[in-house]
Amino acid sequence: METIFSFIQNLRWQDFIDIVINSYILFRIYVLFQGTTTFRVMMGITGLLFFQQIAVYLGLVVTSWLIQGIMTVAAIIIIVIFQNEIRGVFQATNWKNILWGIPTISRVAPAETIVKTIFELAEKKIGALIVFPGRENLYSVVQRGIPWQGRVSREMLKTIFWHNNPVHDGAIIIEGDRISEVACILPLSERKDLPSHFGTRHRAAAGLAEVSDALIVVVSEERGSVTIVKGATFKTIKRERDLNHYIDMHLGKKKVTGIVRKETFQLSIAALLSIIFIASIWSNFLRRSDTLINMEAPIQFKNRQPGMEVVQVSTNNVQLQISGSTALLRSVSSTKLYVEINLENVNIGENTFNLTSKNIQLPPGITLNQISPSKVDALIDSIVTKDFPVQVDWVGKMPPNLLLSSVQVMPPTVRISGRSLRLKDIKTIYTKRVPIDIVEKSGIIFAGIAVETPLKLASGQNETVKIQYRVSER
Repeated sequence: METIFSFIQNLRWQDFIDIVINSYILFRIYVLFQGTTTFRVMMGITGLLFFQQIAVYLGLVVTSWLIQGIMTVAAIIIIVIFQNEIRGVFQATNWKNILWGIPTISRVAPAETIVKTIFELAEKKIGALIVFPGRENLYSVVQRGIPWQGRVSREMLKTIFWHNNPVHDGAIIIEGDRISEVACILPLSERKDLPSHFGTRHRAAAGLAEVSDALIVVVSEERGSVTIVKGATFKTIKRERDLNHYIDMHLGKKKVTGIVRKETFQLSIAALLSIIFIASIWSNFLRRSDTLINMEAPIQFKNRQPGMEVVQVSTNNVQLQISGSTALLRSVSSTKLYVEINLENVNIGENTFNLTSKNIQLPPGITLNQISPSKVDALIDSIVTKDFPVQVDWVGKMPPNLLLSSVQVMPPTVRISGRSLRLKDIKTIYTKRVPIDIVEKSGIIFAGIAVETPLKLASGQNETVKIQYRVSER
């Protein structure tokens, strides 16, 4: 129980969607292929997969390898040998039923009506070929005719096999209480032991019985006899109640409500087992930790405030020790693996960040074992703009007989943009060097502003200032 709770707690919404989609695909495969030979082979492969997992758990290397090889061959067998049956299933089903439709519940065929009509046809020597499908899909071996979907009735059967009707020579397929198709062409038998008086209808019935579990009823046009064919058995029927018995035995004499309940129960169980099967595969595949590797991941900063900068960081990369299944670890790309540090609520200045699994986005099934280093120091600063007074940077010496009595800088202040921590220690901005030894009389000169990198003049600020100075004699 604790394992189940742990499984649910660790389930992300992406994992939930992943399990639901694959469970639905598995359920649709059951709905489409139930009762077919393909489905039975697929169930066999599923059983082999189950035993292969047991062999792996017990450490049976050779047995596990052998079962895996058998499953590979079986998958090829399904695709190659049963391709006609698979194609028949999709041809007989529209896209709506393939994707989300539930097959309609088959109603019990009106056997008494069919039997009475068959013997009326036999009495009048009107040939007929009627197919009652079993659990296997017929459309991989039967050349399809004309879709009919008419409810079975005495008048309809007589009309279909009336000798002037264009479709009277073909077979009809009865599914439930409806005639699904008419004018179908059945595969002819190649058997050499069939009686010589058997015509095309009888050989077609024998051919279909050899490759399916269907029950075929043949009415002879020459002799007016009624024959049933199933498997390798031919039986001539003399009485209506005998034919009624064989049809009921083939179809199963059940009430419609019983069929509905049984089919609904089977579909519910199939849906539940699909979810359990996919969830177990997901858990087994993603929660295994049989491989341990080390990877280097760069540090990325997110949610920076406007004007915020990371001035200095103790390291740009960290070493990650991760574990998981070999297949998952191969899918982890070093270009997509990184460590995120959130700067949403940080302070200006020195900051220390503790690194945990929350800082790293790992695929499901990958476990983080260790981060080195586990702490990262970063100097965070912001860009500000500030006004500073301008002072002339005089160099050299004036002549001994002269004195610089006054200096006026215009404009007296300059606006500088830069990191707040850097601007905090600055009191004055100097001009570029101005030689004072060439000054002989009062005047005006222009000088550029000396700004050290990474500081810069604010937008719209002039790069030079006007210096007006007065010189007097000592």
